[in-house]
Amino acid sequence: MLGRTDSRGRILLLFLVLTLLSGGMVMRLAYWQVNQREQLTAMAGGTTTMRESLPAKRGTIYDRTGTIVLAETIYRYRVVADLHGMTQTQRQRDTAALVDYLGLTGDPEAALRKAMTGDGYYVILASNVDPDVAGEIAQGQAAGALPSVTLEPTPVREYPQAGGAPRTSLAAQLLGFVNAAGAGQYGLEQQYDALLAGRPEVVEVDPNKPGPAGTTVVDPGSPGEDIRTTIDVGLQLQVEQEVFSTWIADKAKTVSAVVMDPKSGAILAEASYPSYDANAYTRVAAQNPGLFMDPIITEVYEPGSVFKMLTASAALKTKTTALTTKINDFGVMKLPGGQEIADANRKSMGWMTFADIVAWSRNVGASQVAFRLGKTVASASATLYDTWQSYGIGQKTGVDLAGEVSGIVRDPASEPWSQIDLANASFGQGVAVTPIQLMRAYSEMANGGTVVTPHVAETNAVSAASSPGAASRQIVSSSISNSLTGLMTHVVTAVPSYAQSTYIPGYFIGGKTGTAQIWDPTLNNGKGDWMSDIYNYSFYGWIGHSSPDVTIGAVIYQGKPTKVSQGVLAMPVQSTELFRRIATDAVTGLQIPPNKDGPAPPGGQKAKSLG
Repeated sequence: MLGRTDSRGRILLLFLVLTLLSGGMVMRLAYWQVNQREQLTAMAGGTTTMRESLPAKRGTIYDRTGTIVLAETIYRYRVVADLHGMTQTQRQRDTAALVDYLGLTGDPEAALRKAMTGDGYYVILASNVDPDVAGEIAQGQAAGALPSVTLEPTPVREYPQAGGAPRTSLAAQLLGFVNAAGAGQYGLEQQYDALLAGRPEVVEVDPNKPGPAGTTVVDPGSPGEDIRTTIDVGLQLQVEQEVFSTWIADKAKTVSAVVMDPKSGAILAEASYPSYDANAYTRVAAQNPGLFMDPIITEVYEPGSVFKMLTASAALKTKTTALTTKINDFGVMKLPGGQEIADANRKSMGWMTFADIVAWSRNVGASQVAFRLGKTVASASATLYDTWQSYGIGQKTGVDLAGEVSGIVRDPASEPWSQIDLANASFGQGVAVTPIQLMRAYSEMANGGTVVTPHVAETNAVSAASSPGAASRQIVSSSISNSLTGLMTHVVTAVPSYAQSTYIPGYFIGGKTGTAQIWDPTLNNGKGDWMSDIYNYSFYGWIGHSSPDVTIGAVIYQGKPTKVSQGVLAMPVQSTELFRRIATDAVTGLQIPPNKDGPAPPGGQKAKSLG
């Protein structure tokens, strides 16, 4: 066995070293605790201070009068409880009181009773509690009841006006909504989110200092600004009702309509159906989020013959064809490449004025006018395309609604048009636009030929720039604008069916119809084909005392005609009939007076001068 190597001296030496080390540590600790106490306290406070951001109250959205609320923020309450340490008697007492205050029965009552059995420090017992109920609870607490309960105010965005169709709020797709995080989504709410939301208040909270002394305001913030819109509430409701009833009658995929001031670009009403209730956006998001998209600014479609007015504008500006120029309508025209251009009924109407070509919507005649725009297909295509560009076709209009798209337009400078492309373009095929683009174009044709920017918010700088008297770019001369306005009147007076379906006693009216086939790329085994007996129907035009006071656009997407014959695709509610209904609502609601010298009823009505 080996001998021991330890000794009493070595143990004493080790003990002495440990004693000295611990003594030094104690002294150092005393130094920090006594001499440096304030510094350590300040440092500790700095690391535990919390910064909080408190959202500002969101601005209210009003109608054009500034008196009717379209969207506002109200406060509801969350009932929260600290349940740790509560006795069974206290739980039973508070549970009974809350069930009584909140008026709970059935499953909601069972859920609250179950929640009250927990031991959490922060248990949510109820949400979205009405302010009146919260006030009753607060009065009870002032008398000593519910000491474990806290009422937390929570902002809720509300859209108080009912829409024109079941389970919808007024102007839902135009307004958008505010999500759970407090951010605006879609429509005006998203477009003006920063303006409406304001600037949040920023505070620092020191948990070591109880009460107000522990709270420091870093940034007081600022409340959100209110917005007054251009929307006429009465007209908006009527347009929604008209759109909804047309959707039911025609069994269409979607029906949309817009009413606009052609001089300022102010949107007075715009609606589509299907729509939704913005107060229930979470349910919509789970079931059909596509309803959030506003077809007026996001739906692109081949417009068809409403584009003949743009062809007319190009012809008048270049002076290549006058409204009185005679054109031979063949019914069917063969192109050198073997392609065919045909009118809807494939029958010749012989020699007609260009004005009648547009009125009777003759594709063959419109194509001939397009070919005359230049000496070659390339130059004629460039001229027509330039006309489109001047009216903003294929471009965003700048309307102050989030989500606007540009449409689909092929530039012949980068992708040359063939003769059949130019022909199709002359009557609105081979191009895809949004309703708001066409509304702007028709407004500019009718307002004297000046550019306008569609807008909804009166507080938007765009509205000031577009107001009457502001400097504005001229697209066509006032004389050409007068000719185009007169041509639109000729359309609805020269054709008996249009005259009967659009006539409103005492008012001048003008416009143009469009019926377009719909290309479906999924048909024909993925090769694509035209949909069978399903069309997009539209009408864009104006109504006024003696000249255009408002412009109106109406689109019926994927309508299935109930009567199909050569050149006839009738539906229960035609686009012209929808226009007439909305036009009647507009002149009544906007108090546009009738003209005692207005046009006579169909049959004796005289066309307005074509300029």
